[in-house]
Amino acid sequence: MDLGSILQYLVSGLTVGSTYGLTALGFTIIFNATRVINFAQGEFVMLGGMLAVFFAGALNLGVFPAVLLAVSCTTLVGVCMERLTIRPVQGANVVNIIIITIGVSIFIRGVVMLFLGKDTFSLPPFFGTEALEFFGAMIIPQSIWILLITMLVLVGLRTYFNKTIFGKAMLACSFEQKAAHLVGISVDRMIMLSFAISALVGSIGGVILTPITLTSYDVGIMLGLKGFAACILGGLGNPFGAAAGGLIIGVLESFGAGFISSAYKDAFAFIILLVILFVKPSGIFGRADIERV
Repeated sequence: MDLGSILQYLVSGLTVGSTYGLTALGFTIIFNATRVINFAQGEFVMLGGMLAVFFAGALNLGVFPAVLLAVSCTTLVGVCMERLTIRPVQGANVVNIIIITIGVSIFIRGVVMLFLGKDTFSLPPFFGTEALEFFGAMIIPQSIWILLITMLVLVGLRTYFNKTIFGKAMLACSFEQKAAHLVGISVDRMIMLSFAISALVGSIGGVILTPITLTSYDVGIMLGLKGFAACILGGLGNPFGAAAGGLIIGVLESFGAGFISSAYKDAFAFIILLVILFVKPSGIFGRADIERV
């Protein structure tokens, strides 16, 4: 196989893997704040793409206004989810809360199917459609946008958690909620903020990927599962590991489809996950928990 084909698979894998990484980041942000796996995270990704298509078409908005409005609305959905479904059962068994997130996922998917239909939709590329040649590989401008926006999101989140008072408060809650509460941090507010940021990040992943892969009411299921696989692969609770896990799964998935068969493309993420769990259950970048007895 020539260099051009290898680079083509690499770029394709990084493009899709960026969305997996953003989805995994959403899982990580909520897990760090609540110790709960939010299985509605994939629906935030779906909502970003579907709402952007709706606002661009039905309201006749341009691509960028539609994207901004879609991301804002999805972030609001994340806040509403926390206030209406998670906060009322705060303190309940973690398994019960996880089941609630699954129910929210089904509800969101059903509402979108009811109002926007079962069709597949597309969103115009952000800037141009003419592919650029790079050592024999053809790179479309949208792929470059996806990689750039993903990097900006990662830098923004790192800055937020390391430099801002709200970010540090969220980190404090992730380590010990009782201690954070004792020093005056509103734990409830931080949990709500974690859902908002998770929905924001997920919706960004949805809107940047839609011009390439199209979208529909049910795409969140697979994106959510692959994002969860990326989260586990990189180490549950590790934001850097979540992003890296998404890129790794995307690249391996792309090469697997090219070298083996595209028919098994969706299975590669879970095969990789199973192998990692057998070899290193804490994930590539995770650390094994040590409990004193």
